[in-house]
Amino acid sequence: MEYRVTSITAEQTREWGNRLGRHLQGGDVVSLIGDLGAGKTAFAQGVGEALGVKGPMTSPTFTLQHEYLGQLTGTGVKARLIHMDLYRLQRPEEVEVIGVEDAFVEDAICLIEWPQIAEDYLPEDRLEVEILGSGESPREIIFRARERDWEQRLKVMA
Repeated sequence: MEYRVTSITAEQTREWGNRLGRHLQGGDVVSLIGDLGAGKTAFAQGVGEALGVKGPMTSPTFTLQHEYLGQLTGTGVKARLIHMDLYRLQRPEEVEVIGVEDAFVEDAICLIEWPQIAEDYLPEDRLEVEILGSGESPREIIFRARERDWEQRLKVMA
């Protein structure tokens, strides 16, 4: 299933992340796909807002991974938000070395920017969010449900 929306501003992109964040559960993995400047980090910040993450969320481009503490919307259940940026990786083997798979656990929600290099390591049950556009142009945000109950959650999110 594919669900498409248009975002005119960075704030709208962040709001779409917030909408998704309200429906995320422990163990969820979300791949964020898009060119440099497309708005992947703004989208991730919206997810963080929905989960009640305190403090600024920045792109983990140089550190590869940032971890935040939040809680699942409406539950009070604590959850870790793990935000990865794999842009700097050169070879798929590096994905294993840095332990990307260690983030795929039930008490964490994992957002992965530039996931293409890690394709062989990612769980099949994930949501792909592709953001098309950059600069001052409008964005098209495409949500692609891969398995499980993503389709139902996307319908509710709209």
